[in-house]
Amino acid sequence: MSTLKVDTITNDTEAVDFTYNAKVGNGTLKKEYYEQGTEPAYPCDGALWFNTSDDTFHIYANNAWYATTATAPVAGMIGDRGLFGGGHTGGSGTDTNVISYISIPTPGNATDFGDLTVARIRLGSCSSGSRGIWAGGETVAYGGHSNVIDYVTIANTGNATDFGNLSANRWRLSCASNTVRGLIIGGKESGKVDTIEYITIATTGNATDFGNAAIVGQNSASTASESRAVFNMGDSSSGAVNSIEYVTIATTGNSTDFGDLLSTMQVSAGCGDGRRGLFGGNAQNNRNVIQYITISTPGNATDFGDLTTSPYFLAACANNTRAVWAGGYDTAASAGSNVIQYVTISTPGNATDFGDLTAATQAIAGCSGN
Repeated sequence: MSTLKVDTITNDTEAVDFTYNAKVGNGTLKKEYYEQGTEPAYPCDGALWFNTSDDTFHIYANNAWYATTATAPVAGMIGDRGLFGGGHTGGSGTDTNVISYISIPTPGNATDFGDLTVARIRLGSCSSGSRGIWAGGETVAYGGHSNVIDYVTIANTGNATDFGNLSANRWRLSCASNTVRGLIIGGKESGKVDTIEYITIATTGNATDFGNAAIVGQNSASTASESRAVFNMGDSSSGAVNSIEYVTIATTGNSTDFGDLLSTMQVSAGCGDGRRGLFGGNAQNNRNVIQYITISTPGNATDFGDLTTSPYFLAACANNTRAVWAGGYDTAASAGSNVIQYVTISTPGNATDFGDLTAATQAIAGCSGN
């Protein structure tokens, strides 16, 4: 048997690449590790792969990839401060530009944060973790419609700043995001649309075409992980729908079927912790229902529990532990609601009272961050 001893391997000033992602340089050996949405080719035993298409970890052994039980990192856009902006308060025709906030770990009443650039209702909201975004909506007591996108820095209370515009005036939409991109999904222009647009949240500017949803609809509700946005479209031209769709946030394109809701959910609100997505509220039957999905695994929704009230046109946000819903039109009370309520995301069950908004508000939108 021969022995080969090598004191030094150099490649100019760079590390030396060996076959299949092993790299030697600066006194270290980097074993195989991949971050990509497709199965790596030609791995060796012990290789690690994080599948960015479904947020799962795998290890390679005996000529096959095996999924591990490790939990994927929680999406960075989730934080402990929840913001609620816009909506409709009081009597007919009272649109609001108010933004209020809560500390999600600490139940209590909402506090004034600042104002949106335009008072509007039936808008969408999402977050990169540091910036909160509101997009679209209806204005001036339902008589006008908005293409406005505005933003705040979540850590600093104050008024919103203009971000850019949607491609058209659009309302009855929802938003989803990761730490980089915000998606604006569905809604209504002159009629219901299947439009999906996106923005780069760190860079102000107008929205860009992303692709199309499978269903032409409005009153959608969305949730997201760092890699995937999942949404139900609410209602189409033929009525309320129970289908759930998803897109890969980093890759523009049309949506793919995810599964079905247990029952249709019209003008509900979605949120989640990056692993589990929750949808709550409804304008039709089972108005207080909460349903959930595992974002990384396409499939049908599962019953989670019930909200304390029976709202629709409500807002939602979440941190790593709690999902929070606020406001809406309470069908049992036939009035707008100031109720804030929450669940523990990991534990199916009924919601618990959190506190109150600064005013009873419906057609509101929420996000979270730090």
